[in-house]
Amino acid sequence: MSLELTAPTPAAPDVAEDGVWLADIETGETYAPFDEIRYTGADGNLLEVRYADPPTFEDFRGQGSGVWRYHAALPFDEGVSLPEGNTPLHRAPRLRESIGVRSLRIKHEGMNPTGSFKDRGMTVGVRVAQKLGVGRLACASTGNTSAALAAYGARGGMQTLVLLPAGKVAAGKVAQAALHDARILEVDGNFDSCLDIVQDLAQRGEVYLLNSLNPFRLEGQKTIGLEILEEFRDDNGRFPDRIVLPVGNAGNTSALYKAFRELVQSGALDPAEVPKLTGVQAAGSAPMVEAVEHGWEDIERWNEVETIATAIRIGNPVNAPKALPGIRGTGGTAVSVADDAITEAQRDLAKEGIGVEPASAASVAGLKKLREKGVVDSEEDVVCLTTGHLLKDPDAAYEAGNKPEPVPNDTTAVLEHIGAE
Repeated sequence: MSLELTAPTPAAPDVAEDGVWLADIETGETYAPFDEIRYTGADGNLLEVRYADPPTFEDFRGQGSGVWRYHAALPFDEGVSLPEGNTPLHRAPRLRESIGVRSLRIKHEGMNPTGSFKDRGMTVGVRVAQKLGVGRLACASTGNTSAALAAYGARGGMQTLVLLPAGKVAAGKVAQAALHDARILEVDGNFDSCLDIVQDLAQRGEVYLLNSLNPFRLEGQKTIGLEILEEFRDDNGRFPDRIVLPVGNAGNTSALYKAFRELVQSGALDPAEVPKLTGVQAAGSAPMVEAVEHGWEDIERWNEVETIATAIRIGNPVNAPKALPGIRGTGGTAVSVADDAITEAQRDLAKEGIGVEPASAASVAGLKKLREKGVVDSEEDVVCLTTGHLLKDPDAAYEAGNKPEPVPNDTTAVLEHIGAE
C-alpha cells in the first residue's frame, strides 16, 4: 500500500465503520476499526487508520481549540480529555538570528497537561480503549508515555500498567505515573526490551497496548502538524518550509506525515507546500539517521543506546516503516547530534524563556548542525518541535543551568557579591 505524499484517497472497504477503517501499510489488507483489538496486520506489518473523507482546513473552522478542534480528522468527535493541544508556537528571535534562518518558531509541546506531546495520542487512544471495552491499559516508556497513560487512564477510570527500564527514566516522569496510580514495573533492560515484553502481554490479551505501535495513538499526534500549519499560515500567509523534530519511536514523524498526506488528498494542501520533515536523534541512539544516510528501506536495531536525552533513548523505533517514507516523501533528512550540543541547545532555548527537557532540545541542536552544513538554507521558514517540559527532567536542567551561589545573610554582603556599587 502506497504511503506516497500524492497517493489518492482510498475507497472505503466494506469493513469501514462511519468511514473509518484500519489498513496494513504493506499489503493493503483492511480491517474493521473496533470489532476486535488489533495492533498490526496479519503478517505483523504496521497498521494505519484510514478515512473515506479526509479533512480540509474549512472543516476545522469554528470548532474550538485543542486536539478535538480537529475531530474531522479523527475517529471520534470527542475523547477522554484533560484538555490537551493548543500549545504555543513561540518566536525565538535571538536564536533565529544566531542560527541564520528567515524565521524560526518553537512548537512547545511541553505545555500539554502532563508536560509532553504524548497527551495528544492518549486522548484518542484511551477513548478507543473505552470503545473496545478493555479493562487495563499498558505501555513501555522512557517516561513521557507512562505519565500520559497514567493520567488519561485515571481520567477514564481505567487501570494502568507501565514498564520502565530500571534506572533510565527521569525522576519527574516516574513521579507523575506513580501519583496517577499506575502500577510501575522496572525492567532490567532498556526501553526496547520493555516494549518487547508489553507487546507480548498485549498479544496474550492481558493488557491494551498504548505505545505508538497502536495506530490510534498517532491520530491524536497528527494534530501537532495541523496546529503548526494553521497558526504559521495565519501569522505569515504561508506554510513553513521545514519542521525539525526529535525522533525516538518515530511516532511524531509518522503522524505529521499522515496529517499532511490527508490534507493533500482532500485538496486542502498542495504537495509543494508540505514542510520538509527533518528528524534529529542523539548520536548514541541514531538508527533512523543511519537508515536515511545509507538509503535503507528500514532501520537496523541498535541494542546498545545511550544519551542524556532519555526520551529518545530508543534503538528500535517501531514506526520507522511509516517515518522513513515521511522524511523522504517531503524532501527532508535526518541528522544526529552529540549530547553536549543538545545541552547547549537546551540552554539557548532557556535564554528565550522556553524551558524544555534534553530530548526536546535535540530539534534545535539538529537545526544548528544542518544550517552549518548548508543543508538548511538561510531563507527557510523553520519550526522546531520541542516535545517535553523542562520539569520532566529536573536533574538534567539543574546540571545544564547556573548553580546557586551561597552568600551571607546580609544585604551589604549580597551587594558586594553581585558587584553592585
